[in-house]
Amino acid sequence: MSVLEIRDLHVTVGEGDDTKEILRGVDLTVRSGETHAIMGPNGSGKSTLAYSIAGHPKYTITGGTVTLDGEDVLAMSVDERARAGLFLAMQYPVEVPGVSVSNFLRTAATAIKGEAPKLRTWVKDVKTEMAGLEMDSAFAERNVNEGFSGGEKKRHEILQMRLLKPGIAILDETDSGLDVDALRVVSEGVNRSREDSDVGVLLITHYTRILKYIKPDFVHVFVAGKIVDEGGPELAAKLEDEGYAAYVKPAEVAQA
Repeated sequence: MSVLEIRDLHVTVGEGDDTKEILRGVDLTVRSGETHAIMGPNGSGKSTLAYSIAGHPKYTITGGTVTLDGEDVLAMSVDERARAGLFLAMQYPVEVPGVSVSNFLRTAATAIKGEAPKLRTWVKDVKTEMAGLEMDSAFAERNVNEGFSGGEKKRHEILQMRLLKPGIAILDETDSGLDVDALRVVSEGVNRSREDSDVGVLLITHYTRILKYIKPDFVHVFVAGKIVDEGGPELAAKLEDEGYAAYVKPAEVAQA
């Protein structure tokens, strides 16, 4: 069982006169086996939350705590966070020229597990997971994300999650840029992880369409750097019908 606890998290970006507070006191707990959807308009700070948990140097933590199973996440380096069981599927995965997908995946698995996976078993696992994500086997020899379509990049992110088996997976707008078929395949990959492991999922999105495939246990409305409402799947249905207007105006008044 893994428990990610975020308490009163405040985060800024920029320096000096350009410093801007993005997160303004976030409280959230994600446990193994739970799926939490964070929904909100563009610019509300959803991705900032994801990257702050993962340890992106662009963001400065000015207050609050983040713990994983009681351990201080903010005191860990990025690689230590990964080894502790955190995983981030990025909204905009970066290209890594000269490094093949197969080498990247096995190196990552070795770093996280502390030993290289047995080659025969590993090759079989990779092929099985790639087939499940409807990826051609030749994909493994391509350079990481180089020349990939949006759908290929997102499938590769979920392939990593399937093979690395994190305790807590943060999926930052995994649905962005996907057509209907790619969205279905990626969602099925996430659902397989929910079915065959106790992974806790923090799913960040501003569209409800992915929630038709990945059913959340909890929905949190994120506006102006904080959670302003919470509920179950019915809240996502309400947002689909009514949008964020009821939340955005009060938040803007509070900021002013």
